[in-house]
Amino acid sequence: MTQKYILVIILIFSGITSNAQKYPFQNTNLSEEERISNFISLLTPEEKVSLLSWELRVPRLGITGTKIIEGLHGLAYSGPAGARVKGKDASFTTTFPQSIGLANTWDPELVKKVGETMSYEARYLAQNDKRKERAGLIILSPNADMGRDVRWGRTEECYGEDAFLGAKMSVAMVKGIQGDDSVYWRAASLLKHFLANSNEEGRTFTSSDFNERLFREYYSYPFFKAFTEGGARCYMTAYNKYNGVPCAVNPFIRNITMKEWGVNGIITTDGGAFNLLVTAHNYYPDLEAAAKACFDAGITMFLDKKYKAPVTNVINKGLVTEDELNATLHGPVRVMLKLGLLDESPENPYSQIGVTDTIEPWKRDENKALVREITQKSVVLLKNENNLLPLDKNKIKSIAVIGSYADRVISDWYVGFPPYKVSVLEGIKNAVGENVKVYFAETDKIDSARIAAKKADVAIVCIGNHPLSHNLGWAKNLIYSEGREAIDRQALITEQEDLVKIVKKANPNTILVMVASFPYAINWSKKNVPAILRITHSSQELGNGLADIIFGKVSPAGRLVQTWPESIDQLLPILEYDITKGRTYMYDETEPLFPFGYGLTYTTFEYSGLKTSQKSIKDGETVNVNFTIKNTGEYNSDEVPQLYVSFPESEVTRPLISLKGFTRIQIPKGETVEVSIPLKADDLKYWDEHKHKFVLEKGTVNFFIGTSSRSPRLNGSLLIK
Repeated sequence: MTQKYILVIILIFSGITSNAQKYPFQNTNLSEEERISNFISLLTPEEKVSLLSWELRVPRLGITGTKIIEGLHGLAYSGPAGARVKGKDASFTTTFPQSIGLANTWDPELVKKVGETMSYEARYLAQNDKRKERAGLIILSPNADMGRDVRWGRTEECYGEDAFLGAKMSVAMVKGIQGDDSVYWRAASLLKHFLANSNEEGRTFTSSDFNERLFREYYSYPFFKAFTEGGARCYMTAYNKYNGVPCAVNPFIRNITMKEWGVNGIITTDGGAFNLLVTAHNYYPDLEAAAKACFDAGITMFLDKKYKAPVTNVINKGLVTEDELNATLHGPVRVMLKLGLLDESPENPYSQIGVTDTIEPWKRDENKALVREITQKSVVLLKNENNLLPLDKNKIKSIAVIGSYADRVISDWYVGFPPYKVSVLEGIKNAVGENVKVYFAETDKIDSARIAAKKADVAIVCIGNHPLSHNLGWAKNLIYSEGREAIDRQALITEQEDLVKIVKKANPNTILVMVASFPYAINWSKKNVPAILRITHSSQELGNGLADIIFGKVSPAGRLVQTWPESIDQLLPILEYDITKGRTYMYDETEPLFPFGYGLTYTTFEYSGLKTSQKSIKDGETVNVNFTIKNTGEYNSDEVPQLYVSFPESEVTRPLISLKGFTRIQIPKGETVEVSIPLKADDLKYWDEHKHKFVLEKGTVNFFIGTSSRSPRLNGSLLIK
């Protein structure tokens, strides 16, 4: 056998044929680290610097690569809402309710399906020849920041005020986006914004200040779980400081997220944040000093257009060594490898999406059905006096639909173009058909709302907020109760409640629909309007999903994930990040308008038979809290039992109560189900600032099963050993 033939055989068996694999980094039989190191060794200095940007491409090596895209509840292409490509060149994507609405479902499995849908469509667009230019496989999702203040302008992007619930939702979204394959990701989940970015105005220079316990137990907890349980390896640092140090250069990047939690992918600055280290924070004298600090801290990507010159300068001056630069590049290259961008392996289960599967996913019936289901499950019934809801369309002859938010579906800042939109008005018309007369009035100009309400059997009035501040432009807002990125709310009341008063006076059978990203202090409506529903913006099935609730096709079972205050003076100053002083349901003893976890259904439930799988719990154990729920009403319905704990014997400050378990289950009318909610010892621990670890405190833990944080149904206790 000649030497030439021997070499061919060796190459074939090593998986590196001359046609398919030119470089060792393409060889899937090599270890991950070997492939990454080989790839980096082949890069020119200019290519290395280029890979620190939001577009990961190396054309010279045949790597067309990918880029970062937005995707909180549907993929957003061509930038945020105000700058997207429109018309025939737009990329349509399946569009779900806002993130706060997804959280209102209290259903992590549904949130996981949202992530699966987004990442499938990302693959489809990235691998379909018609749309590759704008495509990306690194999705900026989820936003794991805590919604600790309802004035925060980006409340719509988060999963609410509770860290336990936020962690469950964040883990679900990460798993949905990245998929279940042990080698490849369908797409990469990049969380934002680490850490404690929940004031918009002044975010580029203010500091979020709180102690180590709140860092571990509250603000970082959803991120911690998303990395350690969800498998995320990427995140974006926040604009703000944490305890006086800008998050983009904070020691927690390397000391905690990398060394403790195993984050070894992309750690990026936020858009423009690199430059802000000099111009807003005034933390460094120039961009070269800032670049050096970012490398030292652990940053692996810059979302700044002008990062290249200062980064190149610090490299050329030897302030960042070649070994340090190569170590930094391991993060983004690892993400490229996990996405399958460094090989063409037939083992990649996602490689044929958009190639052999050429049906546009957003046109599929199953996608439409999923959005409709999630929209239904996101609706929260806040009031239903005398069972005005559901409406029987066979017993009414006319409906008045009123309000500017009744006849449009508005996209927020970080979502794409839905293939279609169904407004509240359209959804109601679809539901009632031609046998019920539907009147519409956008406002009460020349008494139009009053006239429409007066001649109808039932009036449905829709009020809320505009997610883009009425398209006034960046950081501009003329309505104090509205907010979005760069704008915090200055009021909780809404002048639109006057429209509700007019409609209610004209028609006692008035249903208020809050189409809103935020809680509102609708005190008059709570007292005077017989029925109130809350739904969030943006779902392409908004109208159909809401109509399914209004007309009883589905019983509502959404639950609030933020406390609705009665008044703005119940809130602490927005820059007060120490929640133990009276923020969130865990520490606030004032009477809310609607409590955390609250939501009604069309039926009634009876709770009984509480028992635990054991009487005590110790480190490493899980106790199952078991009970029964009977549907004693007239409607099939989901129910959301919630498990809250308290620590009456604790020697340290603990929350008044805190959520430690929940489930969402369907219970047919007349039937009884057995429910079991696991309570883990790990979830009962607090962070010991002296030992710098989570500690299980011995003593008694009280708990209750309830329908909200203020509505206990069954009470019990356990001994912690």
